[in-house]
Amino acid sequence: MTVNQQKKTIGLFTAICIVVANMIGTGVFTSLGFQVVDIKSGFTLLFLWMVGGIFALCGALSYSELGAAMPYSGGEYYYLSRIYHPVVGFLSGWVSVTVGFAAPIAAAAMALGAYFKSVFPLISSTAIALGVVIFVSLIHSRNKAFGSYFQQIFTILKVLLIVILIVCGLFLAEPQQLGFLPSMGDVNLIFSSPFAISLVYVTYSYSGWNAAVYLASEVEEPEKNLPRSLIAGTLIVMGLYLLLNFIFLHTTPINKLVGELEVGYIAANQIFGSFGAKVMGILISFGLISSISSMVLAGPRVTQAIGEDIPLFKLLARKNSSGIPYFAILLQLFIVIVLILTSSFQAVITYLGFTLTLSSFITVLGIFVYRLRYPEAPRPYKTWGYPFTPIVFLAISLWMLIFILIDKPVESLTGLGTVAIGLIVYFFAAKKKMGWSSVEEISE
Repeated sequence: MTVNQQKKTIGLFTAICIVVANMIGTGVFTSLGFQVVDIKSGFTLLFLWMVGGIFALCGALSYSELGAAMPYSGGEYYYLSRIYHPVVGFLSGWVSVTVGFAAPIAAAAMALGAYFKSVFPLISSTAIALGVVIFVSLIHSRNKAFGSYFQQIFTILKVLLIVILIVCGLFLAEPQQLGFLPSMGDVNLIFSSPFAISLVYVTYSYSGWNAAVYLASEVEEPEKNLPRSLIAGTLIVMGLYLLLNFIFLHTTPINKLVGELEVGYIAANQIFGSFGAKVMGILISFGLISSISSMVLAGPRVTQAIGEDIPLFKLLARKNSSGIPYFAILLQLFIVIVLILTSSFQAVITYLGFTLTLSSFITVLGIFVYRLRYPEAPRPYKTWGYPFTPIVFLAISLWMLIFILIDKPVESLTGLGTVAIGLIVYFFAAKKKMGWSSVEEISE
């Protein structure tokens, strides 16, 4: 079955839900605690989330052009293979397969376990994390329609939870003495190393704005619905993030947030009191299920695309009777379990932030390359604000990559090491006959 013959099972609403759920995950409920360690200005902290939102929106606008022009599952793997060279696409796909989805799933599961344990101290947070990822993986390995409804329901519940938290924070909590107007000192903070490092956590919180492209072959009218889902989903999340972080800072003393992971639970305690905070902690835990679900849904499609192209990984492209890449889901689940059992939350995010930023940087740069190499190729959607929007994305990405490399060399070099291992795997696979027949089928 070629890509064009695949059954379209994902409508615009589900595609937007996938983007929103992928974006609203652990980051917004956990990362503020790390940001306030070095940044104590209310304006700078909110500006940080504004910059992250602009960064994500520029990325979504850029990916929309590539997604509409090449509406096939696989995301960066598919685009970079066609724009640059198969080895570039494979390395991006390798990052996605090994950590790109598995690490955020593990981080979300760890945060879920931490929130649950804050309410029920006797329950093992690791056991909860493992139980949830196994349960959600089983859900998405059985039936596409049921998985789609599961995704929609949990995404709606999560958005409602955030709206309730925002409204209650505005009217019920006692405001803190923290200013949100700019001052002269904010300029130095914005151009400091702590701001750049904090931006890694923020962009991690916004990551997922490109989620729908990984399932493009299954989206109805992808030429129209992919751009709509990426842009609409990103704008919704940007608005929610700015309001939610304002509420966290408006209701909670900064010294209570410094270095803490369960920021949402701490803020809920300020708003609702002890009992209400426990209820909110449980609800936030359930809200994180939609994040895990969306990534479990999207990640294996990259693995499947690699398996369809490269004979060495053919097993990973195999589908069950419901048309689901079953073995790709199992591989992802195995990597997630290993990460949960062996990694810390903060190390996972920093390492992931570097590798994913590098991958998206090369992809957005690919818009310029694709226009130069294939000027006559059909483009159902062209990036709004081109060339400025992709340039803004590239500039912020490069700034972050440089600061992360200087400030967090171990995590950065580990990310580059992952890419190097992928290069070795690629050339080993290249000794076999590369299976690009599927690409020829598409072009025909």
